[in-house]
Amino acid sequence: MKFTDYCLSSEGTDVIQATSSDEKYPPENITDGKSETFWTTTGMFPQEFIICFHKCVTISKLTIQCYCVQTLRIEKSVSKDPVDFEECIEKELQHKEGELQTEEFSFPEIQATYLRFIILSGFDAFVSVHRVIAEGITQDSENQT
Repeated sequence: MKFTDYCLSSEGTDVIQATSSDEKYPPENITDGKSETFWTTTGMFPQEFIICFHKCVTISKLTIQCYCVQTLRIEKSVSKDPVDFEECIEKELQHKEGELQTEEFSFPEIQATYLRFIILSGFDAFVSVHRVIAEGITQDSENQT
């Protein structure tokens, strides 16, 4: 069994919603697989983005690379549309001056068609998200809800 990173645009994943957008730092940078590119917020909190897998996936570990994020909540949905989200985790992150925060979350295999990341607060007025990695396996189409 091979684990795959489902948070890549090359896997068909899209960022379908983000609360702020800057043409130099668009939300699509989150799924390009590069830590050097990023999405930046435009101030004020909360800020959020939603990742769509376009299929139900089973995730055992999530990793986020970000900068100046203080409080983060991650929610999941298995619906056909981005509704009915359930909280997976909410956490206070450690501030790392001048370097990326890399935070790993291990789960007992959660299923999701959508993930919503809500940045409740930051260590600065602006924060950035460089990459999200979702490791897991695809569910057969008959198991989708």
